[in-house]
Amino acid sequence: METPSRTERPAPAPSRRRLLKGAALAAVPGALLGGTRAAAAPSAVDYPAAESQPASTSNYTRSSRPTSYPLDHVIIHVTQETYPDALAIFRDPQRAVSAHYVVRSADGHVAQCVREADIAWHAGNWDYNTRSVGIEHEAWVDRPEYFTNALYEQSARLTASVCTRYGIPKDRAHIIGHYEVPGSDHTDPGPLWDWTRYIRLVNFS
Repeated sequence: METPSRTERPAPAPSRRRLLKGAALAAVPGALLGGTRAAAAPSAVDYPAAESQPASTSNYTRSSRPTSYPLDHVIIHVTQETYPDALAIFRDPQRAVSAHYVVRSADGHVAQCVREADIAWHAGNWDYNTRSVGIEHEAWVDRPEYFTNALYEQSARLTASVCTRYGIPKDRAHIIGHYEVPGSDHTDPGPLWDWTRYIRLVNFS
């Protein structure tokens, strides 16, 4: 990690392909405020249905969004890992990677790992990191059994909540896949992700 400074700015980091076995995430860490790493791990949640599962404070940048940066995108990811393994990766201070939320396949249970005001390192593009909320889904891009009804429904409720709270349009221009982030070399959420169904669920949630 770079030497801490008092301004937020990106710094290079290893590809998330190595960290999550080619799946949904890439980290672009930033220098952290106040001359130290992010302060105490979050103890609360922004989405009432979520459980707090804080990422390591080494794996995201403290901020005050939407004051510091506008929020105008939700980015959909697939973990290529089990739910507990994804949470463990985010807790590991050596990984330099995180997302705001992880949704469990079996029942749609939602964990919040980074507060929405803070910048998770998930998109592989610093500009998009600053402007987005990243949602991971416990799944593999080539295993359809992980894309359960519960996962779609609970994720859509989460995305609808985020969009409503920040005035983000509930459409495909603003709810995008990791593969649509400029400069991304990732394919998630993959061809099995049903975008038509998902956007419909978001709009009816």
